[in-house]
Amino acid sequence: MSSLTALKVKNLAQPGRYTDGRGLMLVIGKDGSRKWVLRVQRDGRRRDIGLGPVADVSLADAREAADEMRKQIRSGVDPVAERKKARTQVPTFKEASLLVYKEHLPTWKNAKHGAQWLSTLEHHAFPKLGAVRVSEIDGPMVRDVLAEIWLTIPETARRVRQRIGTVLDWAHAKGFRATETPTRSISRGLPKQPKVKEHLAAMPWPEVPAFVEKLRSTPKASDVVKLAFEFLVLTAVRSGEMRGARWQEIDLEKRLWTIPAERMKAAKPHVVPLSDRALEILNEMAAARRDGQDLVFEGARAGKPMSDMTLTMLLRRMGFAVTAHGFRSSFRDWASEATSVPREVAEMALAHRVGTKVEQAYARSDLLAKRVDLMNAWDNFCRNDPGKKVVLLKASASQ
Repeated sequence: MSSLTALKVKNLAQPGRYTDGRGLMLVIGKDGSRKWVLRVQRDGRRRDIGLGPVADVSLADAREAADEMRKQIRSGVDPVAERKKARTQVPTFKEASLLVYKEHLPTWKNAKHGAQWLSTLEHHAFPKLGAVRVSEIDGPMVRDVLAEIWLTIPETARRVRQRIGTVLDWAHAKGFRATETPTRSISRGLPKQPKVKEHLAAMPWPEVPAFVEKLRSTPKASDVVKLAFEFLVLTAVRSGEMRGARWQEIDLEKRLWTIPAERMKAAKPHVVPLSDRALEILNEMAAARRDGQDLVFEGARAGKPMSDMTLTMLLRRMGFAVTAHGFRSSFRDWASEATSVPREVAEMALAHRVGTKVEQAYARSDLLAKRVDLMNAWDNFCRNDPGKKVVLLKASASQ
């Protein structure tokens, strides 16, 4: 039986809870606020659901809303979740992807990674999923997107799977989806990918001096690109680290180039010793530096770094089926086979992590003095200078 009347509701002013029956209550706060609340039990848990202020919802309307919610609960529907859905516009997969991209952008190490993240979805996911509401995307739909590229471009396909999962899990966390991505069932519905580990094509280290000689004399590239590529080889850094090199990172007097943590893959600063020829290249670039120029090796557009494709195209024009990144492997193989330098020194020259986490925690030295000798020896080898003998570094007893 109902115990409240419209007149009683109008006259009640004392703070407290006044029951109408079957969980419907008028709640008057100490601040004078007056609202309707429905107390229900769902899945063994008691919860109070607000139905609105008395000023906007009459007793009759509150009873009607309470009846509707009880029906929903009996049929297994969560009325609070349904109201939230009604208030929130569920985004499409494309809209959700752009929101995730915007949220994650500050956490990525560089803009290139962010652009690649979005580009893979634009090319492989948006054509089929872009216009679909994230609440409607199920496992079979994701599986069908991946099936088209799963065996032809397996590495890209795995990245697309991970990125679709990131968007759908974000949508679940925001309340736009009832479930997370069914990654396990999706993977089971795809054929097994062949286990092929591909390494970036590297030049055999004995051929590097001839390459450097040809690089200097090739007429098919600008002087800046040729100098940049030779500097890349001599320093054994990653392409992006060289292309993003800035003058404030370089100390010509001390012959050191300090790459800040935000530009390093391992997110730790890396100090590169500059050999004689590396220093010569920087001096050439400094002489041609324009006012206000920040980048050491600018691209075709002022203030912008040269693209990775610029280096790739140079290699193709020269007739070499290798990659710019592969010269790091050439350097590493040379250090192993042509010198007796300790492994730790060669690995640190490449800015690789050395040893276990415990060993890394106690390793305070960057072995800079030994790396200076190593990079000078690599310089001598690359230049194939008959007046300079390649030094075979000896391991010290302390290593």
